[in-house]
Amino acid sequence: MSSDSPKSAESLHTSQTPVRWYQPLTQHNYRLFMGMTFAGSMGVWMQRLAQDWLVLQLTGSPAAVGIAVALQFLPMLVIGPLSGLLVDMFPKRSVMMVCQSVIALLALGLAVWDAGGNITVWAVYGSCIALGVTSAVDGPARQVFINEVVGDAGLRPAIGVNNAIGQFGAMVGPAVGGVVIAQAGSAAAFAANALLSVLVLVLIAAVRPALLHLTTPASRGRGQLLAGFGYVRERPSLLLIIVLAGLLGAFGMNGPVVLTAFAERVWRNGAAGFGMFNTVGAVGALAGALLAARLRTMGRKGIVAAAALFGLSQLVAALMPNLLAFTVMLAVVGLMTLVFLTSAATAVQVEAGPEVRGRVMALYLPLLLGGHALGGLLAGWLTEEFGVRTGLVVTGALAMLSAAVVGLLLWLNSRRVRNWQSCEEK
Repeated sequence: MSSDSPKSAESLHTSQTPVRWYQPLTQHNYRLFMGMTFAGSMGVWMQRLAQDWLVLQLTGSPAAVGIAVALQFLPMLVIGPLSGLLVDMFPKRSVMMVCQSVIALLALGLAVWDAGGNITVWAVYGSCIALGVTSAVDGPARQVFINEVVGDAGLRPAIGVNNAIGQFGAMVGPAVGGVVIAQAGSAAAFAANALLSVLVLVLIAAVRPALLHLTTPASRGRGQLLAGFGYVRERPSLLLIIVLAGLLGAFGMNGPVVLTAFAERVWRNGAAGFGMFNTVGAVGALAGALLAARLRTMGRKGIVAAAALFGLSQLVAALMPNLLAFTVMLAVVGLMTLVFLTSAATAVQVEAGPEVRGRVMALYLPLLLGGHALGGLLAGWLTEEFGVRTGLVVTGALAMLSAAVVGLLLWLNSRRVRNWQSCEEK
């Protein structure tokens, strides 16, 4: 029998007693976890933006920026399943400590090298790969650690609020990074991330182990690596949400490539404009984070609708005739980004059982961010060949098409489940 039976297909949205979204905030460890989520996400995305901007300055090529974006995220596609197994097998807190130490060292090394004035594009590419490998392990560890922080009670609002904070940090990081780069250069942005990584290490160390709800580690027998694949394969609706996230990562989440090109080639306002664009996007993301955190659940139809509106907002932004209208639309893009990402990530985490959550998230995150990597290459190529506006129109339209196709497949799967239920009742 398929795991997408009528009961299991809808249990994501109906089986749990409603819990207020703010209740996890009363827990000491969860407050620390929110701080490390925001600081870590903000710092890593600041680092990624600084790397992208430095590549643009060294090469003058949006396509080269696309390569940098790809190198930051493609490692997740390669080692993603293995990283999920590591997260399920080892203490999550220890894994996070190791990953944050590596991130701090990478940021510090780039800051010193860049400040010296002799950094090369190949050195930046090497840092992109190292950061991608580290993030491939750190991301699932963070997502699963939340279960040990809050336990089963209140898991849904804890996941929702944490995802909103993490995605908000991913928007604020580039915004702050753009300002720092404009005022003090990319080396300062790398140094800022090093300091944020140290702050994350302090917050992890301050977690009270006695208050954690430790999960049973996965066994080391054969077949554990494939368990996450099997779990998702047996749940078509879960698989489709994961695929939709990957498609939108590829076709929609290309800010580093697109915004640098708009700042340099369309509005010609340089690093200051680049920083402003990211700041406005972060303001919209804050609104989206607040909205997503307060939504108890959107359902799969709501997730698909948010994906379609996300693509539409990008397409409309590309067609704006002046700087003010374009900037306003960036806020809308930021809002829809957070609504979609938070609702999709929450749906995937809640539906995945704690015993395989690390491996499931190690499929979701690589598809999302790996899609982002491939999308960076696509956006860079489209920008080079057809112009900045055309590139954003095409990727926005592809995001809308992806939402339509996945929405249709979800509807067909739901109809199959209803037919199965009807047969069982007879």
